[in-house]
Amino acid sequence: MRITAEISLYPLNEQFVSDITDFILVLRRQPGIEIISNQMSTQLRGEFAAVTGALNRCMEASMAGPGAMAFVVKYLNADLPIGSAPGIDGAGH
Repeated sequence: MRITAEISLYPLNEQFVSDITDFILVLRRQPGIEIISNQMSTQLRGEFAAVTGALNRCMEASMAGPGAMAFVVKYLNADLPIGSAPGIDGAGH
């Protein structure tokens, strides 16, 4: 099953920008996923095991380092086209 996930990282320290950037760079090296980042979050899509495995590995590595951090993750059991903006045409699409 293909899924889409969205993750946001909130490091609880003053060097939060580098922590977020480092996390995204490691996540981008994970196999079997498509990933896109914007100013608010990072979206991933791929097979369930690839997406959840990549997120689990990267979150565990980040949490094992110094400092506290919070992650917010949403999972959707649909394969959304994350590389393109959604159409808003007034017809509910």
